[in-house]
Amino acid sequence: MSYETALKIVDVVKDIQKGKYLLPAIQREFVWDTYQIERLFDSLMRDYPISSFLFWKVEKDKVHDYEFYEFLRNYHERDNTHNPKANITGEEEITAVLDGQQRLTSIYIALKGTYSYKLPRKRWDNDQAYPKRKLYLNLVRGSNDNELEYDFSFLTRDDIVNDANNFWFPVGKILDLKEPGDVSDYLSEFVFDEYTKEARKLANKTLFKLYNIIHEQGSISYYLEKSQILDKVLNIFIRINSGGTILSYSDLLLSIATAQWDTRDAREEIISFVDQINNIGDGFNFNKDFVLKACLVLNDFKDFAFKVDNFNKANMLKIENNWEQITNSIRIAVGLVASFGFNRETLTSNNAIIPIAYYLNKINAQDNFISSNKNIKEKSNIKKWLVLSLIKRAFSGQPDNVLRPIRKILQETNDGFPLDEIINNFKGTNKSLIFSDEDIENLLYYKYGQGFTFSVLSLLYPSLDYRNLFHIDHIFPKSHFSVSKLRKRKIEEEDITIYQDWYNYIGNLQLLEATPNIEKLDKDFDVWFNDTFRTEGQKKDYMEKHLIPNIDFSFNNFIVFFQERENLMRKKFKEILQ
Repeated sequence: MSYETALKIVDVVKDIQKGKYLLPAIQREFVWDTYQIERLFDSLMRDYPISSFLFWKVEKDKVHDYEFYEFLRNYHERDNTHNPKANITGEEEITAVLDGQQRLTSIYIALKGTYSYKLPRKRWDNDQAYPKRKLYLNLVRGSNDNELEYDFSFLTRDDIVNDANNFWFPVGKILDLKEPGDVSDYLSEFVFDEYTKEARKLANKTLFKLYNIIHEQGSISYYLEKSQILDKVLNIFIRINSGGTILSYSDLLLSIATAQWDTRDAREEIISFVDQINNIGDGFNFNKDFVLKACLVLNDFKDFAFKVDNFNKANMLKIENNWEQITNSIRIAVGLVASFGFNRETLTSNNAIIPIAYYLNKINAQDNFISSNKNIKEKSNIKKWLVLSLIKRAFSGQPDNVLRPIRKILQETNDGFPLDEIINNFKGTNKSLIFSDEDIENLLYYKYGQGFTFSVLSLLYPSLDYRNLFHIDHIFPKSHFSVSKLRKRKIEEEDITIYQDWYNYIGNLQLLEATPNIEKLDKDFDVWFNDTFRTEGQKKDYMEKHLIPNIDFSFNNFIVFFQERENLMRKKFKEILQ
């Protein structure tokens, strides 16, 4: 390994664009947020060291021996987080980045690309929630952040307002200013007469500083590894990245699998599969950690902890050989859980999917397992185990200590999903799935908007076909519980606090299909009930299904209704759980 002189940022950016700098398959993906990029540029402007880089020179006769990826240019939190695969011609050597990918990608995005992240309180599937942002530098004012000196900010076009306190310079524009004279021309072209003398001086100083950082200074100091032996390069990479939290063990596994799989590209297979299962049903939030852990468990490795010793070539080749079968079982498991009504918001532990996938893999389940009526009891036991595990937070802490005994039980069973055996195994431990009276009482304290609330409610609806879309609905509409509306209904002042405190709890919640829920909207419950159910039989069926007490449904009787419904729910929970 040799130490080389520092490089200019403008030259590195050009070479990234030309494909001379690439990322080896052992690299993880880009994970920095906009503040980290802004902080990086602030450090550059203040002449702070940004640490050295480690590059790997790959000779042109070796470039086809490995997989390489291009740098991400236009980051999109939902649609574009994966690096495109590089098209290698083999006509010239390349430089692979072993250490410094996050910093170099940040520089590339800031100078040549865009960054789109989701706006708060917007749905993840809303295209308008991800506006394109570019990095700008305020030339006439410093940062309001105590840790930063320069005011860098990722902005949309609509965010840009140039006034007495702001002049936003698009940072990528500095690449077009190739000479100091170009900087002077830019400053003179955009007349700063309306700014104070101090602001004009700051603009001049700031823009020339940015020019020097990008065009003049050697800001990229690096070491160059010239060995063409992959094992050596991989060991260097692991040594650099495994000392702290820079690289997760799943990244190590992915890097080694990529290097050791014979016929597949592990990185592409795993990332593609993550995208596939995340699009099942209403959507989930799985990652490669989940897939890799599931592979270790489903392949029956004795030790499936995320540690380097388990990432040997034999294990990697077994995962590759079983890839189709393993991923098929995981995909069916996710589809089954989606058919139970779960999604990214309500599946509060992804690890709970792994025992289900293991069982489906053992019985060689096929796609029709989800829709078949021949295995209703099996699916009922799987669903009950899943719900109990989620509510009792069985996978919090050290999930391997739960996965290990469950896998052993599944290995030994030959008669359906062993719900009772699993429950009995954890009896008396801190992972017990048995509910005491206190546990059941606590179920009544779940509220609207909490991830576990769906799991609790689903216990009460064992026969719902969740392939239809269900909403968690307020029986008495939540829009009616503002203080002004309660007073307008002449609710007693001492009861208003109770109304406002109780309406979001599970005693006022039900699972309702999307269409009836939309039709229900903000109607008073008694009005909706009588308009929707015309016969006594229909009314009785609805009340039994949703545990509705047979009392006055008027809004002014909400407190009594709530208490009576809690009594019915408490009784039902005891029947199910005890």
